[in-house]
Amino acid sequence: MVLVSGSGSNLQALLDAVAEQGESYGARVVAVGADRTSAGGLERAERAGVPTFVCRVRDHAHRAAWDRALTEATAAYAPDLVISAGFMKIVGEEFLARFGGRIVNTHPALLPSFPGAHGVRDALAYGAKVTGCTVHFVDDGVDTGPVIAQRAVEVLEEDYADEGAALHERIKEVERGLLVDVVGLLARYGYSIEGRKVRLGHE
Repeated sequence: MVLVSGSGSNLQALLDAVAEQGESYGARVVAVGADRTSAGGLERAERAGVPTFVCRVRDHAHRAAWDRALTEATAAYAPDLVISAGFMKIVGEEFLARFGGRIVNTHPALLPSFPGAHGVRDALAYGAKVTGCTVHFVDDGVDTGPVIAQRAVEVLEEDYADEGAALHERIKEVERGLLVDVVGLLARYGYSIEGRKVRLGHE
């Protein structure tokens, strides 16, 4: 199951991996959910023949009701993993209670450095020479869950000229490949979470 809010480039990378590698990849996308009808990821899913649903916050009386509806809509597909691929909403207590330890998210920085919505901008502001991307499990904090994998991306002097736009694009390119690798590994080998340490089944 993949959750999206925007264009769905990470979703497309997963769909491509499934299409190209078939059963050897170890995973398939059972459904795509979005928090807005305009999410481009929905069109990508439909082109691939993947079921979709939309669960908008504004259609519910309060955030907890939305979280309950999102939980029920997701649970209907019985996913082994929930991939937050550019999903711009923080899930609530009910969703975490149902899917905790199975929600995978990406972040454009090397956590625990530069959490939050502005990881690229904050890395530049700090003067970091190296940043990157992190794939991690979601917990009840903001980018605080156990780290699954990370890859570094060098910060170039010219990245300051465009306020990090080119850097962010380089990070997203690396992030897509890392997410595809991680989802495949989790699906094929299984995993365990021991405190903050994520161990793959073959480790």
